[in-house]
Amino acid sequence: MSTSADPLAALASLPGVAESVDSMRKAVDRVYGHRVMRRRSAEITSEAALRGARGSAALSGADWALEEVRRRTDFGAEAEARTVGAALRMTAEAGQLLSIWRQSPLRVLARLHLVAAGGAAGAADGQAAGAAVGDTVGRPRLAGEPVDEPLVELPLPDAGEVAGRLDGLSRLLLAGSKAPALVTAAVVHGELLALRPFGTYNGLVARTAERIVLIGSGLDPKAICPPEVGHAELGRAAYVAALDGYASGTPEGMAAWIAHCGRAVELGVRESTAVCEALQRGAA
Repeated sequence: MSTSADPLAALASLPGVAESVDSMRKAVDRVYGHRVMRRRSAEITSEAALRGARGSAALSGADWALEEVRRRTDFGAEAEARTVGAALRMTAEAGQLLSIWRQSPLRVLARLHLVAAGGAAGAADGQAAGAAVGDTVGRPRLAGEPVDEPLVELPLPDAGEVAGRLDGLSRLLLAGSKAPALVTAAVVHGELLALRPFGTYNGLVARTAERIVLIGSGLDPKAICPPEVGHAELGRAAYVAALDGYASGTPEGMAAWIAHCGRAVELGVRESTAVCEALQRGAA
Protein backbone atom coordinates (compact mmCIF):
# COMPACT_ATOMS: atom_id res chain seq x y z
CA MET A 1 0.00 0.00 0.00
CA SER A 2 1.52 3.33 -1.00
CA THR A 3 1.47 6.31 1.34
CA SER A 4 -0.82 8.12 -1.11
CA ALA A 5 -3.39 5.35 -0.56
CA ASP A 6 -2.49 5.09 3.13
CA PRO A 7 -2.81 8.54 4.76
CA LEU A 8 -1.80 7.21 8.17
CA ALA A 9 1.47 5.90 6.77
CA ALA A 10 2.10 9.33 5.30
CA LEU A 11 1.73 10.83 8.79
CA ALA A 12 4.27 8.33 10.07
CA SER A 13 6.84 9.87 7.75
CA LEU A 14 6.49 13.38 9.22
CA PRO A 15 9.62 14.80 10.86
CA GLY A 16 10.08 13.53 14.40
CA VAL A 17 7.32 10.93 14.30
CA ALA A 18 9.62 7.95 13.74
CA GLU A 19 11.68 9.04 16.75
CA SER A 20 8.53 9.29 18.90
CA VAL A 21 7.40 5.85 17.78
CA ASP A 22 10.82 4.33 18.48
CA SER A 23 11.11 5.90 21.93
CA MET A 24 7.62 4.75 22.89
CA ARG A 25 8.20 1.23 21.52
CA LYS A 26 11.39 0.82 23.57
CA ALA A 27 9.58 1.96 26.71
CA VAL A 28 6.75 -0.52 26.13
CA ASP A 29 9.21 -3.34 25.48
CA ARG A 30 11.02 -2.57 28.75
CA VAL A 31 7.91 -2.85 30.92
CA TYR A 32 6.81 -6.02 29.16
CA GLY A 33 10.22 -7.46 29.95
CA HIS A 34 9.96 -6.70 33.66
CA ARG A 35 10.30 -9.86 35.74
CA VAL A 36 7.06 -9.14 37.63
CA MET A 37 5.12 -9.32 34.36
CA ARG A 38 5.88 -13.03 34.08
CA ARG A 39 3.98 -13.82 37.25
CA ARG A 40 1.59 -11.01 38.06
CA SER A 41 0.58 -9.40 34.79
CA ALA A 42 -3.14 -9.53 35.68
CA GLU A 43 -2.49 -7.31 38.69
CA ILE A 44 -0.59 -4.82 36.54
CA THR A 45 -3.43 -4.78 34.02
CA SER A 46 -6.00 -4.14 36.73
CA GLU A 47 -3.97 -1.35 38.30
CA ALA A 48 -3.30 0.23 34.90
CA ALA A 49 -7.04 0.28 34.20
CA LEU A 50 -7.75 2.03 37.48
CA ARG A 51 -5.00 4.60 36.99
CA GLY A 52 -5.94 5.17 33.37
CA ALA A 53 -9.55 5.84 34.31
CA ARG A 54 -8.43 8.26 37.01
CA GLY A 55 -6.26 10.14 34.52
CA SER A 56 -8.98 10.36 31.90
CA ALA A 57 -11.50 11.61 34.45
CA ALA A 58 -8.98 14.22 35.64
CA LEU A 59 -8.74 15.66 32.13
CA SER A 60 -12.54 15.85 32.07
CA GLY A 61 -12.58 17.93 35.24
CA ALA A 62 -12.78 15.26 37.97
CA ASP A 63 -9.23 15.25 39.31
CA TRP A 64 -9.55 12.84 42.21
CA ALA A 65 -6.75 11.23 44.16
CA LEU A 66 -6.10 7.63 43.14
CA GLU A 67 -7.03 6.28 46.55
CA GLU A 68 -10.36 8.13 46.41
CA VAL A 69 -11.13 6.47 43.08
CA ARG A 70 -10.11 3.12 44.55
CA ARG A 71 -12.21 3.59 47.69
CA ARG A 72 -15.46 4.95 46.28
CA THR A 73 -18.40 2.75 45.34
CA ASP A 74 -21.06 5.39 44.67
CA PHE A 75 -20.49 7.33 41.45
CA GLY A 76 -23.91 8.88 40.95
CA ALA A 77 -23.95 11.61 43.59
CA GLU A 78 -22.69 14.63 41.65
CA ALA A 79 -21.10 15.62 38.34
CA GLU A 80 -17.49 14.76 39.23
CA ALA A 81 -18.49 11.38 40.64
CA ARG A 82 -20.46 10.60 37.49
CA THR A 83 -17.41 11.47 35.39
CA VAL A 84 -15.17 9.16 37.41
CA GLY A 85 -17.77 6.40 37.27
CA ALA A 86 -18.06 6.81 33.51
CA ALA A 87 -14.29 6.58 33.08
CA LEU A 88 -14.13 3.42 35.18
CA ARG A 89 -16.95 1.74 33.27
CA MET A 90 -15.46 2.60 29.90
CA THR A 91 -12.01 1.33 30.83
CA ALA A 92 -13.54 -1.94 32.02
CA GLU A 93 -15.50 -2.24 28.77
CA ALA A 94 -12.62 -1.46 26.42
CA GLY A 95 -11.04 -4.90 26.42
CA GLN A 96 -14.34 -6.54 25.49
CA LEU A 97 -14.76 -4.44 22.36
CA LEU A 98 -11.62 -5.31 20.42
CA SER A 99 -13.22 -7.77 18.00
CA ILE A 100 -16.10 -5.40 17.30
CA TRP A 101 -13.69 -2.51 16.73
CA ARG A 102 -12.04 -4.44 13.91
CA GLN A 103 -15.43 -4.84 12.21
CA SER A 104 -17.24 -1.60 13.09
CA PRO A 105 -15.44 1.19 14.95
CA LEU A 106 -18.59 3.32 14.93
CA ARG A 107 -20.52 0.65 16.81
CA VAL A 108 -17.83 0.65 19.46
CA LEU A 109 -17.93 4.43 19.80
CA ALA A 110 -21.70 4.30 20.25
CA ARG A 111 -21.30 1.56 22.85
CA LEU A 112 -18.67 3.53 24.73
CA HIS A 113 -20.95 6.54 24.92
CA LEU A 114 -23.81 4.37 26.15
CA VAL A 115 -21.56 2.89 28.83
CA ALA A 116 -20.28 6.34 29.82
CA ALA A 117 -23.81 7.64 30.24
CA GLY A 118 -24.66 4.66 32.41
CA GLY A 119 -27.18 3.17 29.99
CA ALA A 120 -25.43 -0.20 29.79
CA ALA A 121 -26.78 -3.23 31.51
CA GLY A 122 -24.96 -3.76 34.77
CA ALA A 123 -23.88 -0.12 35.10
CA ALA A 124 -21.89 0.55 38.24
CA ASP A 125 -24.66 2.55 39.87
CA GLY A 126 -28.37 2.80 39.32
CA GLN A 127 -28.55 6.56 39.46
CA ALA A 128 -26.19 6.97 36.52
CA ALA A 129 -28.70 5.29 34.23
CA GLY A 130 -30.95 8.25 34.86
CA ALA A 131 -28.27 10.56 33.52
CA ALA A 132 -29.08 9.46 29.99
CA VAL A 133 -30.91 12.27 28.26
CA GLY A 134 -33.68 10.97 26.02
CA ASP A 135 -32.48 9.31 22.86
CA THR A 136 -29.26 11.30 22.53
CA VAL A 137 -27.14 8.62 24.21
CA GLY A 138 -25.20 6.18 22.06
CA ARG A 139 -25.51 8.04 18.78
CA PRO A 140 -23.80 11.02 17.11
CA ARG A 141 -25.49 14.35 17.75
CA LEU A 142 -28.02 15.80 15.36
CA ALA A 143 -28.25 19.38 14.07
CA GLY A 144 -28.88 21.83 16.87
CA GLU A 145 -28.05 19.48 19.73
CA PRO A 146 -25.65 20.97 22.29
CA VAL A 147 -22.26 19.59 23.33
CA ASP A 148 -20.88 19.68 26.85
CA GLU A 149 -17.09 19.44 26.54
CA PRO A 150 -15.58 22.47 28.32
CA LEU A 151 -11.95 21.38 27.92
CA VAL A 152 -12.00 21.63 24.12
CA GLU A 153 -12.62 25.10 22.70
CA LEU A 154 -12.08 24.33 19.02
CA PRO A 155 -14.86 25.38 16.64
CA LEU A 156 -17.60 22.77 16.77
CA PRO A 157 -18.24 20.99 13.44
CA ASP A 158 -21.88 20.75 12.46
CA ALA A 159 -23.71 17.44 12.54
CA GLY A 160 -23.33 16.86 8.81
CA GLU A 161 -19.57 17.29 8.94
CA VAL A 162 -19.40 15.03 11.99
CA ALA A 163 -21.27 12.25 10.18
CA GLY A 164 -19.06 12.54 7.11
CA ARG A 165 -15.80 12.59 9.04
CA LEU A 166 -16.82 9.70 11.29
CA ASP A 167 -17.62 7.66 8.21
CA GLY A 168 -14.25 8.60 6.72
CA LEU A 169 -12.44 7.64 9.93
CA SER A 170 -14.22 4.30 10.01
CA ARG A 171 -13.33 3.57 6.39
CA LEU A 172 -9.71 4.50 7.06
CA LEU A 173 -9.51 2.13 10.01
CA LEU A 174 -11.22 -0.74 8.22
CA ALA A 175 -8.94 -0.35 5.20
CA GLY A 176 -5.90 -1.02 7.36
CA SER A 177 -2.59 0.77 7.40
CA LYS A 178 1.12 0.14 7.65
CA ALA A 179 1.40 3.04 10.06
CA PRO A 180 2.63 2.36 13.61
CA ALA A 181 -0.04 1.89 16.25
CA LEU A 182 0.87 5.21 17.87
CA VAL A 183 0.00 7.11 14.69
CA THR A 184 -3.37 5.39 14.29
CA ALA A 185 -4.22 5.82 17.97
CA ALA A 186 -3.28 9.50 17.92
CA VAL A 187 -5.42 10.17 14.84
CA VAL A 188 -8.43 8.38 16.33
CA HIS A 189 -8.03 10.29 19.58
CA GLY A 190 -7.50 13.66 17.91
CA GLU A 191 -10.29 13.26 15.38
CA LEU A 192 -12.86 12.33 18.02
CA LEU A 193 -11.88 15.27 20.20
CA ALA A 194 -12.01 17.66 17.26
CA LEU A 195 -15.43 16.36 16.17
CA ARG A 196 -17.01 15.89 19.61
CA PRO A 197 -19.63 13.65 18.02
CA PHE A 198 -21.68 13.10 21.18
CA GLY A 199 -23.47 15.51 23.46
CA THR A 200 -21.39 14.45 26.47
CA TYR A 201 -18.31 12.46 27.47
CA ASN A 202 -16.42 13.04 24.22
CA GLY A 203 -13.06 13.28 25.95
CA LEU A 204 -13.58 10.01 27.79
CA VAL A 205 -14.70 8.31 24.57
CA ALA A 206 -11.72 9.63 22.61
CA ARG A 207 -9.17 8.52 25.19
CA THR A 208 -10.76 5.08 25.54
CA ALA A 209 -10.71 4.69 21.74
CA GLU A 210 -6.99 5.53 21.79
CA ARG A 211 -6.50 2.79 24.39
CA ILE A 212 -8.46 0.29 22.26
CA VAL A 213 -6.25 0.97 19.23
CA LEU A 214 -3.07 0.49 21.25
CA ILE A 215 -4.32 -2.77 22.74
CA GLY A 216 -5.85 -4.16 19.56
CA SER A 217 -2.78 -3.35 17.47
CA GLY A 218 -0.67 -5.69 19.55
CA LEU A 219 1.50 -2.87 20.89
CA ASP A 220 0.01 -3.23 24.37
CA PRO A 221 -1.95 -6.51 24.35
CA LYS A 222 -2.14 -6.76 28.16
CA ALA A 223 -3.32 -3.13 28.53
CA ILE A 224 -0.55 -2.16 30.93
CA CYS A 225 0.56 1.12 29.28
CA PRO A 226 -2.28 3.56 30.07
CA PRO A 227 -1.86 6.69 27.92
CA GLU A 228 -4.54 8.47 29.96
CA VAL A 229 -2.10 8.58 32.87
CA GLY A 230 0.41 10.40 30.71
CA HIS A 231 -2.11 12.80 29.21
CA ALA A 232 -3.16 13.81 32.71
CA GLU A 233 0.43 14.13 33.91
CA LEU A 234 1.39 16.33 30.96
CA GLY A 235 -1.49 18.60 31.95
CA ARG A 236 -4.62 20.06 30.46
CA ALA A 237 -2.87 23.09 28.93
CA ALA A 238 -0.35 20.94 27.03
CA TYR A 239 -3.15 18.58 25.98
CA VAL A 240 -5.24 21.40 24.55
CA ALA A 241 -2.23 22.99 22.82
CA ALA A 242 -1.26 19.69 21.20
CA LEU A 243 -4.87 19.13 20.11
CA ASP A 244 -4.87 22.57 18.49
CA GLY A 245 -1.90 21.34 16.45
CA TYR A 246 -3.85 18.31 15.30
CA ALA A 247 -6.85 20.43 14.37
CA SER A 248 -4.65 22.80 12.38
CA GLY A 249 -3.91 19.98 9.95
CA THR A 250 -0.37 21.27 9.37
CA PRO A 251 2.50 18.77 9.22
CA GLU A 252 4.09 20.42 12.25
CA GLY A 253 0.86 20.37 14.22
CA MET A 254 0.08 16.76 13.38
CA ALA A 255 3.60 15.64 14.26
CA ALA A 256 3.42 17.51 17.58
CA TRP A 257 0.12 15.83 18.47
CA ILE A 258 1.50 12.37 17.64
CA ALA A 259 4.60 13.11 19.72
CA HIS A 260 2.40 14.25 22.59
CA CYS A 261 0.46 11.00 22.47
CA GLY A 262 3.70 9.02 22.35
CA ARG A 263 4.99 10.81 25.42
CA ALA A 264 1.69 10.06 27.18
CA VAL A 265 2.16 6.35 26.53
CA GLU A 266 5.73 6.54 27.86
CA LEU A 267 4.48 8.15 31.06
CA GLY A 268 1.83 5.44 31.34
CA VAL A 269 4.64 2.91 31.01
CA ARG A 270 6.55 4.67 33.77
CA GLU A 271 3.51 4.41 36.02
CA SER A 272 3.12 0.69 35.41
CA THR A 273 6.86 0.15 35.87
CA ALA A 274 6.55 1.77 39.28
CA VAL A 275 3.70 -0.63 40.09
CA CYS A 276 5.90 -3.55 39.01
CA GLU A 277 8.70 -2.32 41.24
CA ALA A 278 6.31 -1.92 44.18
CA LEU A 279 5.00 -5.46 43.72
CA GLN A 280 8.54 -6.76 43.50
CA ARG A 281 9.37 -5.10 46.81
CA GLY A 282 6.15 -6.41 48.36
CA ALA A 283 4.95 -2.86 48.95
CA ALA A 284 1.76 -3.13 46.89
